[in-house]
Amino acid sequence: MPNHTRPRRSMLYVPGDKPRALEKARALPCDGVILDLEDAVAPENKAAARTGIAHAVRAGFGGREVILRVSAPDCAKDFALAERLAIDGVLLPKVESADTVRAATARTRHPIWCMIETPLGVLRAEAIAAAGAAGLVAGTNDLAKDLRARHVPGRAPLLTSLSLILLAARAHGLPALDGVHLGLDDLAGFEAICRQGVELGFDGKTLVHPGTIDIANQVFAPSPEDVAHAREVVAAWEQARAEGKGVARIGGAMVEQLHVDEALRVIATAEAIENRYV
Repeated sequence: MPNHTRPRRSMLYVPGDKPRALEKARALPCDGVILDLEDAVAPENKAAARTGIAHAVRAGFGGREVILRVSAPDCAKDFALAERLAIDGVLLPKVESADTVRAATARTRHPIWCMIETPLGVLRAEAIAAAGAAGLVAGTNDLAKDLRARHVPGRAPLLTSLSLILLAARAHGLPALDGVHLGLDDLAGFEAICRQGVELGFDGKTLVHPGTIDIANQVFAPSPEDVAHAREVVAAWEQARAEGKGVARIGGAMVEQLHVDEALRVIATAEAIENRYV
């Protein structure tokens, strides 16, 4: 079962053929790394990238979540590498069918994450999630290209697709990660997109540069005010239950079990963030 309290605020893509980047990632404050054998690695560098990733994983990433993005859903060499490594998952690019998920699941003992980055993938996201995926990742750049959409502030052309990806993930109890932001010098724009991702319901952000980690961590984490309110909700509920009541009230607002469930998730997430890398 997916771990919904594991922090995934900042999931950094790290090219497998860049030894310095792999080494640096071991000490960065990101919640996880996606070791990349796909877009970030030229075809002639794939073999070197597999070797570099193997060395990096054996050296360890200090408790950070480690996911391997394979170069294709059926790449035998990449899956053979995955089976030799202690990683947390395998990420498939450009998934467009449930059969792809089932075939990959048969090839590896690791959980299968799926990139949803084509129009067909978006339209089949629910079936992909239902086929045993461990999580969904929005591939917004490839999706925008296929849609012939513009990269504009607010991402209006992508909102339908992002919502469908998120709906598919949540319908099957899966985590969902937002796509990357390529405006590396536009930190204000990046923060705004992160806040939009939180408002939509994503668990975190996929990143391509270490300079964006701190912003993603801050925006996707429950704020101190969120945590304090969550604890207040739980306390009020426990008191109401002790008094034999089915609902509680906080400041004139009604509290029901659904509010308590969300409050407990917020508290557990905050505690997991506090204890990450331990």
